[in-house]
Amino acid sequence: MTSSLLAVTFGANERGIILFGFEIYYYAICIVCGMILAAVLSALLMKRRNMSVDLIYLLFIVCIPTAIVGARLFSCLTDPNIGIARFFDFRDGGLSITGGVLGGVLAGFVVCLIKKVNFLRVADCVVINILIAQALGRWGNFFNKEVYGGVVSDPSMQWFPFAVPVSPDRYTYGIGSFSDPASTWHYAFFFYESVINLVGWAILFTLAWKTSKKPNGVLTCLYFVWYGTVRSVMEPLRDSKFILSAGGVPWSLVFSLLMVGLGICAILTLLILNFRKEKAFIGSRVGDPCALTAYMTPYKDDIPYFSKINMFGDKYPPRPVKQKGGQKRPSPDRKDDAGKGDASRKDETGKVDKQS
Repeated sequence: MTSSLLAVTFGANERGIILFGFEIYYYAICIVCGMILAAVLSALLMKRRNMSVDLIYLLFIVCIPTAIVGARLFSCLTDPNIGIARFFDFRDGGLSITGGVLGGVLAGFVVCLIKKVNFLRVADCVVINILIAQALGRWGNFFNKEVYGGVVSDPSMQWFPFAVPVSPDRYTYGIGSFSDPASTWHYAFFFYESVINLVGWAILFTLAWKTSKKPNGVLTCLYFVWYGTVRSVMEPLRDSKFILSAGGVPWSLVFSLLMVGLGICAILTLLILNFRKEKAFIGSRVGDPCALTAYMTPYKDDIPYFSKINMFGDKYPPRPVKQKGGQKRPSPDRKDDAGKGDASRKDETGKVDKQS
């Protein structure tokens, strides 16, 4: 009796895990883990690129729900098998990455507008990390038996993850398909897209970590070019039942091509505008070549302190050491540099709460 009760309360099957009788799908776990990892990496990149980490907490609270709503809305409007009437049936499937990205980025723009911080500078730290969230999220499609291509008929090529077995039984999911003799092997497009997105993230994150020159926004645009290109290639090769084609229009393909085209146009626009102002396409010949010299924070009284990660950390004073009773005193080490750091901060960046 006890073991039966535990099996109902806690357990796992090929589609998800059971906690207190509620089934949590592996699909959702993959997506949530991707979101958390992207948030952590974005916070690290913000610290590196001279801005307050608190920005990511604010964006996470606002943008994640908006991204989910956008993902569901896009699917309902473009998938003929769902429809807007089933918008609230989240557990029945149907979350479009394209809609999620558009919804999240739009919400981020509004947050930056309200907080009066540079949207493009923030986006360069956040948007590129969506790629690693997408790379993890694609594995949810494996567990859900989704996003695969045509049949792989050659037995020598029927191996995972190059190909994936797909069971014809609607109640048998990704893991269970391996043990179903009726399964057929298909090209594992979810895996291809996951790997390519991971490569794209590694390239863009490395660029963001090492570069600081003007103009802001180029990395964000490169994300749209990269992801749009990947989806433009992968989308037509999918099994037709996974193509969002309400009204006979392949909407994901259309939006993917728009991402590529608008991303390239935006990059060219940013470089031209930078050249007109700074006399150089990248950096500056007439002023400060960096796009992130000034410390950026959503809070007026937020003071930056020394950090080895921050590109400009050596320009700030050391963080005060807390004494017993809650009072702060200057750090014992870097004592001689404290004044220099503060002076440098004033000379190099102006006011602490100045935005760039």
